[in-house]
Amino acid sequence: MFILFAFVAYQSFLFIKEYPGSADQVEYEVNAETLPTELHPFVAEKTEILKEKTAEKGITILITDDYRSFEEQDKLYDKGRKTPGNVVTHMEGGESYHNFGLAVDFALQLENGNVIWDTEYDGNNNGQSDWFEVAEIAKELGFEWGGDWRGFRDYPHLQMDFGLTINDLQEGKRPKYPG
Repeated sequence: MFILFAFVAYQSFLFIKEYPGSADQVEYEVNAETLPTELHPFVAEKTEILKEKTAEKGITILITDDYRSFEEQDKLYDKGRKTPGNVVTHMEGGESYHNFGLAVDFALQLENGNVIWDTEYDGNNNGQSDWFEVAEIAKELGFEWGGDWRGFRDYPHLQMDFGLTINDLQEGKRPKYPG
């Protein structure tokens, strides 16, 4: 019985260490005076693994955005509101996981170098949407996919919140690097 308990406890530890975006026990620090200026190291690491795993399936992805400053976020928010173009986000500066280095956006890159945002495209000809294949792999790596959201579905968006809300991040909580 003890061996079974020890095995389950060890597996739980590995799950928490490997997938901190899905665990409530992730350690964080409070540093309200410092905002991130780049992608969180763990998110960056998982993003590289995502690129590798999708390439193994014959899918090339391009990360079109990752860390985004509050100012950059405000400019995106203004699109379709104060400046020409379509609305691309519902979040102002400080309201997006991008602003805290915890999110990336992706697109599909074709062999000819063109970049597409076609959720039905099946470039590896396996009968499945490449976009949804990428999303599934990302979720296996611990990302939350914006395509699963109710309301505004943000298909290019992947994030790891480490159990922290936007309010937590605004209050200065930052996930520690579990590496």
